[in-house]
Amino acid sequence: MTKENKDAITVRSVLSDKAWARWTALTLLAAAMLFSYIFMDVLSPLQEALQETKGWDPNAYGRFAGSETFLNVFVFFLIFAGIILDKMGVRFTAILSGAVMLLGATINWYSLTDAFEGSSLQSFFDNFVNIPQEWWNITPFYAGMPASAKMSAVGFMLFGCGVEMAGITVSRGIVKWFAGKEMALAMGIEMALARCGVAIVVLGSPFIANLHNELSVSRSVGFATLLLLIGLISFIVYGFMDYKLERETGEKGEEKDDPFKVSDLKYLLGSKVFWIVAMLCVLYYSAIFPFQKYAINMLQCNLQLSAEDAGLVFFVFPLGAAAITPFLGNYLDRKGKGVSMLILGALLMIACHLTFAFVLPATQSSIVAYLAIIMLGISFSLVPASLWPSVPKLVDNKLLGSAYALIFWIQNIGLYAFPMIIGSVLASSNPGVTDPLKYNYTVPMTVFASLGVLALFFGLWLKAIDSKGNYGLEEPNVKN
Repeated sequence: MTKENKDAITVRSVLSDKAWARWTALTLLAAAMLFSYIFMDVLSPLQEALQETKGWDPNAYGRFAGSETFLNVFVFFLIFAGIILDKMGVRFTAILSGAVMLLGATINWYSLTDAFEGSSLQSFFDNFVNIPQEWWNITPFYAGMPASAKMSAVGFMLFGCGVEMAGITVSRGIVKWFAGKEMALAMGIEMALARCGVAIVVLGSPFIANLHNELSVSRSVGFATLLLLIGLISFIVYGFMDYKLERETGEKGEEKDDPFKVSDLKYLLGSKVFWIVAMLCVLYYSAIFPFQKYAINMLQCNLQLSAEDAGLVFFVFPLGAAAITPFLGNYLDRKGKGVSMLILGALLMIACHLTFAFVLPATQSSIVAYLAIIMLGISFSLVPASLWPSVPKLVDNKLLGSAYALIFWIQNIGLYAFPMIIGSVLASSNPGVTDPLKYNYTVPMTVFASLGVLALFFGLWLKAIDSKGNYGLEEPNVKN
């Protein structure tokens, strides 16, 4: 047998070349991310309940929602996570991220239990970080913020470190198992399952919180925390598969022969097209994830619905996104047109948020709400299916973990700032309003629409640069 034939047999025997193996690996990674997305938004449908039972006004809720990304942004944890990923590999970083998420979630859950009320921890947080609520206060804490919101923010910070670390790890893991294969489809399916997490939580969180006709927000958070434990187990099982794949591929699996150096970041920071992709990411996700934190209450205020009924309306968004994303991923794998998809996504996002800002308050029509949410779902389907598979086309493989980490860090700046900005805008545009079902959301929704306008500009710029630089962003991912 010739050396070439032996090499061919070796290539065919690699675990990632077996369809059942790579799709099993994707299932484990996607399940863990599904549970993390459930926890991420578990309190979003309960904004009204948090104000009524815990005293969280829009400012306190906004500060809590933004706290998720505080350590990632200001302590540069995501940059360190990218370095850990590049140096230690996917399986170690995945298990570490799962453990950190579980720890943060447990703290978040305890702060909302009856056991926290009247405890020494509550007394401590009543006197902890009482900083004036001024423009220069970049922390999630301020004087007068409820102790439960402060401790919840601490837990959410830790969870945020874990979930963003998991995000870059799962992206790198998918590239590792699906490079040269159905990569956009795999990323689309992973994100589709994450959208299912949002769909589950907008319906399930109010239901669990109101079990036995006794309102308890901690009950919903506790259930989501148990799911994160299952997610950690999924990461551990994936670790065994990753170890087998690494043994088969040798040093090629994690590029051990060309280790990461901090100085290599200059190649990312000096790339104009990389920065455009990063700005697209922060603008898209700042117009989506912070919106999810307020969407249920916005629908309640505009349509006079309960949290459960508003969840049924918003349910169309994540479910529709979940259904469409894999098909778009498959199309991009085989036909391309990634940047064109991003531009279309920006246009749909603008139309959706302007509808929520001006048309829905005037009509108070559920049909209008459904149409706007469907537009947003299609927009959100276009983004992950086209944006994330573009990154490997722009950077060297050994920098891929760091590239994702840097993009996620930039994204986290928006995800940190905009929940607090929207909370502040909501409070200032509704002076004297204390009923959580009477807020006017016109100004906050206009802010979200402006992010879509900026994303459209960067999308057009990226298309022009790609046509000149031939980066292949409009080309298919599957190589025939």
